[in-house]
Amino acid sequence: MTTDAAPGTAARRGRPGYDRDRLLAVVVQAFNDHGYEATSLGMLSERLGLSRSAIYHHFDSKEQMLEVALAQALDGLEAVFDEPEATTGPADARIRHVLRGAVLVLTAELPSVTLLLRLRGNTEVERAALARRRAIDGRLRTLFELARDEGTLRPEVDPRLAERLTFGMVNSLVEWYRPDGRTSPEALADAVLAYVDAGLTAR
Repeated sequence: MTTDAAPGTAARRGRPGYDRDRLLAVVVQAFNDHGYEATSLGMLSERLGLSRSAIYHHFDSKEQMLEVALAQALDGLEAVFDEPEATTGPADARIRHVLRGAVLVLTAELPSVTLLLRLRGNTEVERAALARRRAIDGRLRTLFELARDEGTLRPEVDPRLAERLTFGMVNSLVEWYRPDGRTSPEALADAVLAYVDAGLTAR
């Protein structure tokens, strides 16, 4: 999901050669290559082939770039939990919908999700993003608690452990998944669900 601007910030028109989304894609790759703190505005200017003032035409600060990039990942993940298939019906079906959606968000927003998973919480923007991520973890844990109560989660599996195992598996995809590889996002989601069904579903 693409967020055009940070909260309270009006979208801006792009300069020739880079619109805001294309510029942000290059910035996020730099953050992932070098780390957010180690990436200076000078490094971004060199990578983009733009002056610092041209970069500031799109964003007010490096921190705002980080905020918008993280929103691309977090907004998409939160939206999956708000869909009707995730809020009504049997808990096990809701879990499958959420996990499938999480995989599809990860593959669609791979650089931004990678950035999210590498945060250290050293700035206010990072801490706010990590709080949103913990809330997402909590929403999946709640679904596993419902599955336990409905008898569709294996009784020996703690819902907190189930949440950590499943999201841990999904998050690990950033380390090896490549959009130009042989596995489609849909096939990847199918494989994740097969593992979850085999390991966590009550028989």
